[in-house]
Amino acid sequence: MSNSNVTALPVLDFREFDAGPTARGAFLEQLRSAVRDVGFFYLEGHGLPQSLIDDVLGLSRRFFALPEAAKLEIEMVNSPHFRGYNRVGQELTQGQRDWREQVDIGSEAPALPFDKGLPAWTRLQGPNQWPSALPELKPILLEWQDELTKLSTRLLQAFAIVLEQDENVFEPIYAGTPNHLIKIIRYPGRDSTESEQGVGAHKDSGFLTLLLQERQQGLEVQADDGSWIAAEPRPGTFVVNVGELLEMATDGYLKATVHRVVTPPAGSDRLSVAFFLGAPFDAEIPVLDLAPHLKAEATGVTRDPNNPLFRNSGQNALKSRLRSHPDVAQRHHADLLDAENKPKATAA
Repeated sequence: MSNSNVTALPVLDFREFDAGPTARGAFLEQLRSAVRDVGFFYLEGHGLPQSLIDDVLGLSRRFFALPEAAKLEIEMVNSPHFRGYNRVGQELTQGQRDWREQVDIGSEAPALPFDKGLPAWTRLQGPNQWPSALPELKPILLEWQDELTKLSTRLLQAFAIVLEQDENVFEPIYAGTPNHLIKIIRYPGRDSTESEQGVGAHKDSGFLTLLLQERQQGLEVQADDGSWIAAEPRPGTFVVNVGELLEMATDGYLKATVHRVVTPPAGSDRLSVAFFLGAPFDAEIPVLDLAPHLKAEATGVTRDPNNPLFRNSGQNALKSRLRSHPDVAQRHHADLLDAENKPKATAA
């Protein structure tokens, strides 16, 4: 598998999946090529109404236009569950500051009792924070989360067929108490930041990511030769990419691809809304029993000593959160940090 010759992300029309055997077969072949050769693709024909898309983007813009005090009312450092608002430069990737402001909205669930006898990842479950100055945000984003959950689980069924599995093979993993995440994100222009790193190079940790882009480009996908493929905004589409849980479940037949966001030009900004389909925190990620001809093409899971992967979904999520949000970790989870305020190897 190589994406060194790819200059643009492929475009897939999800309507073809339900358009009869011939169209479905063609769609599945396109999907197989996209997720093997690139790991990213544009999805059109997804069925989400444009009115909802406009509401999500419009309310995101309205939130970021609020006075700073109204945004800091839901600052993430006040949430032991890593929910809420981060100012520009508060989140880290590869130890460097990401120059974006954002709100993290997870699956709504009651907090579990704190108990050191329970796995540390149980601390991640809990309520979101919502801004009192923009009450319209909550119902729209929860509707968005519900619609994107339905869409992404249907996509996983298509992935399962590509893998020559029963289309519901992933259901035991994504069923149960969900662990999904929305990020509404604004990237200030170059004149308002300290570096070109909107978000540093990384892989996504869940099953699938569906990204809604507004109008300003900045997302780039890394090719095998180290070059970068621009994922320019395309109206009416999502950018979809494979996460590390799918890479693990297929022993590397599907690859999570490194990507980044470059800071927009001076005098502009960039708005996007990312949805991450995750597994319940208590889910154990199996390795699928692939057919021999597929197994022969599986190259194993990428091993990065700086980013260990765990079979338990909650361990992976907690590892990522502790590293990305050191202020939250120090305030609420100091017992999970070592003397240098880094996550302990046993923290998860």
